[in-house]
Formats: sequence, C-alpha cells, structure tokens
Amino acid sequence: MCRLLAVRSGEPFNPADYLTPFAFIARNSHEYQGHGWGCAWKDADQKWQIYKNICPVWEDQFNRFPRTTLLIAHARSAFEDRDIVIENNMPFTDGERIFIFNGELRGVKIKEQGRIGAEKIFNFIRRFDHGDTLAALKKAVGLLRDRTRSIRGMNIILVNGRSIYLSTYFTGETDYFTMRYKEGPQLVICSEPFPSEEGWQNIDNETVREW
Repeated sequence: MCRLLAVRSGEPFNPADYLTPFAFIARNSHEYQGHGWGCAWKDADQKWQIYKNICPVWEDQFNRFPRTTLLIAHARSAFEDRDIVIENNMPFTDGERIFIFNGELRGVKIKEQGRIGAEKIFNFIRRFDHGDTLAALKKAVGLLRDRTRSIRGMNIILVNGRSIYLSTYFTGETDYFTMRYKEGPQLVICSEPFPSEEGWQNIDNETVREW
C-alpha cells in the first residue's frame, strides 16, 4: 500500500513545502513506503513533467522541483515486495491524465494491459473516458468492485487538466485507508494529515468525486 498526495493552487507554490511533510508521512507509516516514489507537476506552459526515483521519498532532495500550481506525488509500497523497478513507479500518465493508486485487490477478473495491477486499473478507467472523466471513474470502479474477489483498499486519484478526481473504497483499516483533504489557498489531498496541521477533513469511504 502506498501514500498519495495532490496539491492544486491558483498561485505558484514551492513543491518542497508539501513534499517534505509527505516524505515524513511515508517514512513513519506502519507499512513500508520506501519502494521508490514519483511526482508530476504542471510547468510554466501547463504541460506535465514527470519525475521518478527508485530510492525512498525521504532520501530524495526536493529543491530540484520548480514552483508550480499543480503537484501529484506517490510513495510506493510494492505489492508483496515484488517488481521493484522504476518503470513501475507512479504517477502513470498517458500524456493527458495523471494517475496514482493505493490499495490491494486480489482475484481481479478484467482483461487489461499493464505491467502491474495499478497500471491495469489506470488503463481500465481510460477505456470508459470519452470526455466525462468522473462518469468513467464511477463506471470503472463499480465494475472493479463487481469483478474482484477481495478488496483490502482501492484509493485512486486521477487528474485531467486541472480537475482532480478521487475514488476511495476500503473494507477495513479505516485510519490507514481514509483519505483526507484541506481546502484553503490550496487544495491538498493526502493519505494522512500533515503533522501538526489543523483543518484536515476525512473523506468518507465509498466516495467518488471531483474537485
């Protein structure tokens, strides 16, 4: 299971201000989150840039990242400690959408391309996206729930343009899988509240929504 982060702002911000507490969360998680990490951000031309590193997020340097108005980050905990290569790090992208995932599914009965389960889920969602990303996410998640033997958790953040879409579903470990968000000058969505920060709200289980 992994840790997820999305930050959107009307004004440019320093990614290090958000990646630093995110790295603290990953390092102090009760599950190991050190199988590499990655992030995506919008550059000055509003194009996506992607960075991935096989080292744990808490060992990396964040001053390499320029100011941005949209940041997505993912710290990886590989399923059964397998397939630990940088190509399997999220975020995944098709050039338009950005995708990150946290969860564990067993016995998934779908036919889809992808190196690992998370990439297959991303491609499965894309199959239904013909211009209404929220509807595509709802349909894909519903089918995944129907066609999966057991789901420990399935949290998804999908970004298209400047819209952030989230789906959250879990069957236990409420504190671990509950997504949180905070709205102010920036919208921040994360797997856990930042340390020593107030104003975070829990996102209800089985939520599918757009910001």
